[in-house]
Amino acid sequence: MKETNIFGVVLAGGKGTRMGNVDKPKQFMNVGGKPIIIHTIEKFVVNPHFTKVIVLSPKAWIKHTQDLIHKYIKQNDRIVVIEGGSTRNETIMNSIKYIEENHELNEETIIVTHDSVRPFVTHRILEENIKFAKQFGSCDTVIPATDTIVESMDNQLITNIPDRSKMYQGQTPQSFNAKTLKELYYSLSEEEKDILTDACKIFAMKGQNVHLVDGEVFNIKITYPYDLRVAEALLGGE
Repeated sequence: MKETNIFGVVLAGGKGTRMGNVDKPKQFMNVGGKPIIIHTIEKFVVNPHFTKVIVLSPKAWIKHTQDLIHKYIKQNDRIVVIEGGSTRNETIMNSIKYIEENHELNEETIIVTHDSVRPFVTHRILEENIKFAKQFGSCDTVIPATDTIVESMDNQLITNIPDRSKMYQGQTPQSFNAKTLKELYYSLSEEEKDILTDACKIFAMKGQNVHLVDGEVFNIKITYPYDLRVAEALLGGE
């Protein structure tokens, strides 16, 4: 049996437009004395299961990302920074291409993909993502929906109010058998690619099961200025 190679894939391609008028992407903003992206990468680096932690950055910010890693993370030989793609899924495909060119992409290769701006991911969540991706081929980190979900097809009138007990809010990590993900992605039509919001939808669209991993309410994505204040408060609690 081939050895399982597990790669952390930190998605840092966002520009942070919803954070307001900022001069740098939100993943580079400081929280608790250091950049958000560093808090996130640290959670991967301390986990011994990862062969490599692949950080995908906008081209213009690759050198800056590398400089931050060298400044803040002493054991950084397992971290590599490469260019992301024009979409989230293209960025993930870039990570798989890197694995193919520099390691081995086989039936046992697992990638754990995570938003760079979710710095509060836990060791337990990462471990369960690895376990379920190995066992089932794909998994998604979620928490039960606490608010009623309202569906509107025209963005004006309510179309449906689904049973909240069956609804979940998606987080990350999302983890996959990398070879299967690549094959499924390149089997999609351009029309199918246009409606993708995340990689789990690729598996769902192709009739593949995606296992649920229990997330945490505090595993927040730092998107708006308010989230920065929440993150500071959470780090203060630590």
